[in-house]
Amino acid sequence: MIFPLTVFVLSSVFVLNILFSYLLWYEFFLLHLRHFPTCLSPPPKLPQSDYHFEYTECDVLGSRWRVALPNKPQTCTGLPDPVKGTQCTFSCNEGEFLDMRTQLCRKCAAGTHSLGSGVAFDEWDRLPAGFVTLGVNADSWGVHTNCSNSTWTPMGDYVASNTDECTATLSYSVDLKKPGRVSFDYSYSDSSIYFEFFVQNDQCQSTDSTSRWMKISESDWSQHEVQLNKGNNVLFWRTTAYTLRGRADKAVLLRNIAVSGVAYTSECFHCKPGTHSAKPGSARCAPCPADTYSNKGATACHPCEPDEYASSGSCKVRPACTSTDYFYTHTPCDTQLMYKWIEPKICSETAKGSVKLPASGEKQTCPPCNPGFFVSNTSATCQACADNFYSNGTVCEKCPVGTEAVVGLEYKWWNTLPSNMKSSVLRTDLDDSVHRTAWEVAGEYVYTTPSDRDSDYLMLTLTVPGYRLPKSLAKDGKSSELSRISFVFETSCSADCVFLFMAGFNRWNNKAVEQWKGTHGKQSYSYLIQSNATVSFTWTFQRTDNSTKRFSTDAAKIFSIHISNVLGGVASKCRQCAVTSRPGDNSACVPCPPGHRLVSEKGAEGTCRRCPPNSIVAAEWPSGEPACLACGVNTKNNQAYTACLSDCTAKVQTTSGAFLHYDFSPLSNVTSFQSGPRFTSKGLRYYHHFSVALCGKEGPATCVDNVTEHGQAVRGQVCQSLVVPSDIRNENVVASQPIVIGDTLVGMRSCCGAWFVRGENQKIRSDFVVFLRSTETTQACKGGRSATIRLRCEPAMSAVDHITLPSNCSEGTCDGCSFHFLWQSQHACPLCTKHNYREIVSACEQGIQRTTYVWQQPLRCAGGEALPAQTVSACVSLDFWLKFGVSTGTVAAALLVTLICYFWKKTRKLEYKYSKLMMSSGGKECELPAADSCAIMEGEDAEDDLIHITHKSFLTKMKAYSRERTSDGFDSVPLKSSSSRLLHKEEGDSDEA
Repeated sequence: MIFPLTVFVLSSVFVLNILFSYLLWYEFFLLHLRHFPTCLSPPPKLPQSDYHFEYTECDVLGSRWRVALPNKPQTCTGLPDPVKGTQCTFSCNEGEFLDMRTQLCRKCAAGTHSLGSGVAFDEWDRLPAGFVTLGVNADSWGVHTNCSNSTWTPMGDYVASNTDECTATLSYSVDLKKPGRVSFDYSYSDSSIYFEFFVQNDQCQSTDSTSRWMKISESDWSQHEVQLNKGNNVLFWRTTAYTLRGRADKAVLLRNIAVSGVAYTSECFHCKPGTHSAKPGSARCAPCPADTYSNKGATACHPCEPDEYASSGSCKVRPACTSTDYFYTHTPCDTQLMYKWIEPKICSETAKGSVKLPASGEKQTCPPCNPGFFVSNTSATCQACADNFYSNGTVCEKCPVGTEAVVGLEYKWWNTLPSNMKSSVLRTDLDDSVHRTAWEVAGEYVYTTPSDRDSDYLMLTLTVPGYRLPKSLAKDGKSSELSRISFVFETSCSADCVFLFMAGFNRWNNKAVEQWKGTHGKQSYSYLIQSNATVSFTWTFQRTDNSTKRFSTDAAKIFSIHISNVLGGVASKCRQCAVTSRPGDNSACVPCPPGHRLVSEKGAEGTCRRCPPNSIVAAEWPSGEPACLACGVNTKNNQAYTACLSDCTAKVQTTSGAFLHYDFSPLSNVTSFQSGPRFTSKGLRYYHHFSVALCGKEGPATCVDNVTEHGQAVRGQVCQSLVVPSDIRNENVVASQPIVIGDTLVGMRSCCGAWFVRGENQKIRSDFVVFLRSTETTQACKGGRSATIRLRCEPAMSAVDHITLPSNCSEGTCDGCSFHFLWQSQHACPLCTKHNYREIVSACEQGIQRTTYVWQQPLRCAGGEALPAQTVSACVSLDFWLKFGVSTGTVAAALLVTLICYFWKKTRKLEYKYSKLMMSSGGKECELPAADSCAIMEGEDAEDDLIHITHKSFLTKMKAYSRERTSDGFDSVPLKSSSSRLLHKEEGDSDEA
């Protein structure tokens, strides 16, 4: 009990000490407060112009506070107290703004506009607050490139991108209080520029799931809209030009950027010059009509003076009219040369030095209608002939039996612009107030009229519904010539003018097929159409890149346009066709069977005749002998007889008469390869990408253009595209400018050439060569492009994609038309046969002999017949025969020695006896001694006296052979048995004596 009481007492004392200390400090504060009475008086309130209201960040409950912030620094007194603000999701309607004093929405005054819960940017005299632009080099490969000036540039009514190879980025960051959207207008017509728009959050993560690729504009201006999420959003517009020219033709333009979802707008925006808003609560400002003007924040537009005209925002004095302010044209009928002012007319006829409009010419007789049309008696206009009728422009006539109308469109008289053609002007700044007179008819041609600026694009667009092959062609035929367009033109320029021919789906989604720079005499051009998607053709003329008016007399003229196989077209002639054999339907044309041509000989018209074997039928010439085209070496026709193909096999006869067989099937798949890196003046690294389908049976090679979202693709056996390494859009490369190098197989044969050499001594190798060509012609390649693929046998190279380019032409071509490739592989070797190997027989070991087969060296074959397996056979070894021979020789030698010794001994005895006989004989010379007795002596055998005259034994022959001449010149002769015994007896007697 004592311990708790002690703790309680001590705690009470400690608390009393603390309270006493606070009382002392309070008395000290009151004492000093008497000396400063003015410090506690309320400060004066600041005027409303010295501060503004803002909302705090929203809390977890979605509420916020309205606080006042001073406009001048170091001002912290006299501000209104914070008050409870509106909910974070609160927003005003279009044409309203949030009054921060009352926190209520009010309508915008006349002359201003507002999006309510969004912000809009339509003035680009300078970059608006919050926008950031940056230019960087996307891929310089170690080359230092300055891209600081390659940014987005404000141009008054819009902002323009860069046109060089640097990457220009325009970004804007906005914090949305609720889900919203961003919308903007853009002009994007140059496919050589890569243009993307994407949205990221504050952690650099993409928030949109849609494609970033921007579509080519369908008109002058296209609109794009993307939904935005709540929170921080960073908007990016990014462009990069991928062109070998170093600069694109047309920049990407942006205008009217609007962002909604910012919760509130505390002010309204003034209308820009040239626009106005007459009523309060306007969401947008309306443009002023022609020849009126307005200043910034205008509520109405004011008319210009009579001697003035209006551009955007102000009136300008009308200049004096000159010869470049009017153009000449022809009336439809009766034709008459007339002069008209260019609309809208901005020049003044009353100004000093002004010219007058020339008087119209005399009326002349109308020329005929265009082929396939006739003059209507009711309307005095040209009308199209009916189906299966043709006309030269005067009267329609029915095609004779056994013929069909050659359908198409042909324009060579220009009294009126055809209904399927449109003339328009496109300015680089897309000013909507410019005139729309670009091309005008002039009787024998259509030409470009003078324009306000030399940089204007004067466009003439022809649109067709599609194409259809005539009935005389097989429906299942795979003809590459669906249609063809040809035109005759000329250009006359004193500056660096450009004349472009473009083809595509429409005039805003097409590609430049060919271009001509400077002055060109009257000439024709033809373009092959291979797809029904190509239905729009545009001719564009630009005088210079400068926005001046110095070269208005420069012009382009088109004299005639012809396009074949057009749906709904007309005919100017009929051609022969094969007729049906069905009764009662003798006039209907039918296609010839595959592999047959139409007979044009007299008396056999309307019949089909089979072409020679291994030939195709030319689509552009279906009748007569020239219609049958023989396929090249080692090629064969397809089932439709429309193209020559290869089955990846070939046979070549050598000089010795033997045949070499090739099988290129392992190389038949589509193979892609690239040239070495090349660099533009800005340091942009690019490659030439090639795709090769050697035989074509595995499908054609494809080259694409993926710069835009809806890129294009070309197909053939050999094609090329330009690729640029890129890390943009998670793409490894960006491909553009695809072309077909070869789509027709000409032939395959063994050949040699000097394009590719091997070894230090530059020895020319014999290769197997594949020849291809393309049907598409260009200004530089009037005969089309061609490709030569040299297949070189390299038995040690197992790779199937080792393709190289000539060292003296690193891009594969030296003239842009003829391409050369070297393909080295073991699969390019002839197939092996039994003549390519030899056999090696081993020694006999332990009764076994092995036969092994090896390749002849150097080996110049692959595949084909394989090496035979090693064979094993029984044999007798060399040791056995050696032992047998030695043994046999030894025995024979011993026997021979024995015989020699035996006969030698016999001969010695005989010689001795003979000598004794001769010494004891005393008769005449050359006489033998007489016999002692005729009888057989005692002990003698009668058989010893037998002399075999007719047959001699082997020993007898040997004895006879051993006779030899004596030293005295006499030959020894054999004696009788009796004589021999006598000699023996005498010898015995002498021995006893």
